[in-house]
Amino acid sequence: MAFTAMTVAPSALADLVLAQKSGCTVCHSVEAAIVGPAYKDVAAKYRGDAAAQDRLVAKVMAGGVGNWGQVPMPPNAHVPAADIKALVTWILGL
Repeated sequence: MAFTAMTVAPSALADLVLAQKSGCTVCHSVEAAIVGPAYKDVAAKYRGDAAAQDRLVAKVMAGGVGNWGQVPMPPNAHVPAADIKALVTWILGL
């Protein structure tokens, strides 16, 4: 089995750490769906949608169901709004 080195930009690593600290990675990962969609799938779905940033920030804050099936996402009132905005910006940039 061969291993390859992976280079990660410091800002991307900081955003992943923020996602972990905020509890997001319990249900989401960058590459694969867990309970919720993979972040790369979210980025692909909303690519080119100018209103996506604000809609997704509101959805992450309030929680909800229906955009990715019937598994509900809980509200994230424990995560500061600035952190949610930073996370959504990072996800949409993947």
